[in-house]
Amino acid sequence: MSESAPQPLRIGILGAARITGRALVAPARSGGHRLVAVAARDRSRAEAFAAAHGVERTHGSYAELLADPEVEVVYNPLANGLHGPWNLAALTAGKHVLTEKPSASNADEAREVREAAATSGTVFMEAFHYLFHPVTRRLHELLASGELGELRHAEAMVAIPAPEPDDPRWSLRLAGGALMDLGCYGLHALRMLAPWAGGAPRVAAARAGERAGAPGVDEWLDADVAFPGGATATARCHMAYEGLEMSLRVIGTRGEATAPNFVLPQMDDRVVVRTAAGERTEHLGTRSSYAYQLEAFAARVRRGTPVRLDAADAVETMGMVDACYEAAGLGPRPRTQR
Repeated sequence: MSESAPQPLRIGILGAARITGRALVAPARSGGHRLVAVAARDRSRAEAFAAAHGVERTHGSYAELLADPEVEVVYNPLANGLHGPWNLAALTAGKHVLTEKPSASNADEAREVREAAATSGTVFMEAFHYLFHPVTRRLHELLASGELGELRHAEAMVAIPAPEPDDPRWSLRLAGGALMDLGCYGLHALRMLAPWAGGAPRVAAARAGERAGAPGVDEWLDADVAFPGGATATARCHMAYEGLEMSLRVIGTRGEATAPNFVLPQMDDRVVVRTAAGERTEHLGTRSSYAYQLEAFAARVRRGTPVRLDAADAVETMGMVDACYEAAGLGPRPRTQR
């Protein structure tokens, strides 16, 4: 007898953020999951979002959505500073949580989220979707196979053109900044190299430039990272760049490999490998990294399949984010009240 198909996830969405269309709605539709409800502080926005994306119903507040018994999974794409408070509220309400990165405003808040996840017994996952795509898996395979030799250096660069001046990513009160929005990808990607670098990395130094008119908010930040095994790395981010760059390069004693766009590999699925044998370009597929992510999350919820992006992993990433801000003289992001 064949095993019955797992039940679709019943998802509730906090807010009507633009990222939700590609990050959740499209993967949910292709995966057969239900979009049960959406809530926004302006109900008309929730209604417009529901009509555009086929969400079953709307709520006039986030609290109402968390009280909806039919919602079992909460997707949190709110402004950075609202991730922590509403992740805590969703976990306390007994919901599974898929949260946009970063999971909290700082490491202290991330630790509270970790404790709430442990108490609730539900699934918590931070949406570092890049990790599930074959592009990133291939970089790890190249290191594991020994083709690149021992890891000596890595470089991550995540940069975008500037958002509008009133964008919440420029708000210190809402835990904005280039590192929070972009650089966390680079730091996380470097953390994932630990198996080939003798252990977890530490921040050795960092430099940042503040956004004009937004004291304390980093327009760009560069961090130097060191691994226990002697390898080094840089994590650079810029939120007012001349174009889009989201590259990851790993350099070993026998060769190197570069993913030109590891964050959004559906836009560029290349991995370029250079060794003494020559140069080759591998194409790993343009299926959305968000689709791979939701599959992994659903497997965790329905079958208990392990994922690396749990609440404990989120604490480690936020610890590195805080260390970068402290090294750059800006200080960790403040908490935001919901």
